[in-house]
Amino acid sequence: MKLDWRYRCSLMFLLVLSLTACGHKRDVYLFTSFHEPATAGLRMLYSYNGYEWHDLDTVLLKPAVGTQRVMRDPSLVQGKDGTYHLVWTSSWKEDYGFGYASSTDLVHWSPQKHIVVMAHEPTTVNVWAPELYFDKDEDRFIIVWASTIPYRFEKGMEEEGNNHRLYYVTTKDFNTFTPTALFYDPGYSVIDATIVRRGPQDYVLVFKDNTRPVRALKVAFGNSPLGPWTNDSKPFTGFLTEGPTVVKLGAKWHIFYDDYQNHVYDGVNTLDFESFESLSDDIHFPAGHKHGTVLTVNRKTFKKLMRTLAIKPVKEPR
Repeated sequence: MKLDWRYRCSLMFLLVLSLTACGHKRDVYLFTSFHEPATAGLRMLYSYNGYEWHDLDTVLLKPAVGTQRVMRDPSLVQGKDGTYHLVWTSSWKEDYGFGYASSTDLVHWSPQKHIVVMAHEPTTVNVWAPELYFDKDEDRFIIVWASTIPYRFEKGMEEEGNNHRLYYVTTKDFNTFTPTALFYDPGYSVIDATIVRRGPQDYVLVFKDNTRPVRALKVAFGNSPLGPWTNDSKPFTGFLTEGPTVVKLGAKWHIFYDDYQNHVYDGVNTLDFESFESLSDDIHFPAGHKHGTVLTVNRKTFKKLMRTLAIKPVKEPR
């Protein structure tokens, strides 16, 4: 018996929907984290949908490098060979570098390295919030961080010990690095940058304007992951917000950030990085969660991680 063409089209549509749903269901979101005072080490959250987050409630890596030996702002990226690369703030001040370690399973980690990037500027006050970005087009990792070099830039609203600018290096193997270079100078103190690729020659930089009256998140736009960055926006979050990370869920980009004035993690979503909608009523983070980055892993990797850590995950919502 021949099937009506409309009926066949309906069957094909349902099959595509089913396969798409199964594909999404294989992925789990992980969110690197730490708890104050940041001396314990790397923590991690997980989510099945990107909205409801759960704490693994264990320390995966204890900090062992840096002047103060803390682990703040952990940024995690997976390379094309499957290796996970982690960088973090290793000290509040009096440090010319940041921490680094790698892992193939998120449980067993390489020996930690202290990657020195600002020794050529001996008056450098700090190296804060290194953020990893894997540039697929050039097969390289870009690492962006904030540092203060007193009297280097126009003072503006900030005192010399807090007048940050963004710097970067690139690497292919985390053994050799390009010379440190200025990444972004918008004419005011800036920290906490994350790079977002929307498409070929279409990038967004999400960052914190760290001037005293503002201390909130903005965006700027560029045609490469190294900029130049232009058209910086007005703040799209409230006062005393920082530590953005960006993940695309469905058609919208979701920006999660630390609302440290109110001691909560919050978020917004956007289609175009010009208008933003609050996610406050839709997301939930465990208490104590701080500045990290989101990445996706497949279901097999997630199950192996939970078995290795002997953790029973919460039941996935239907």
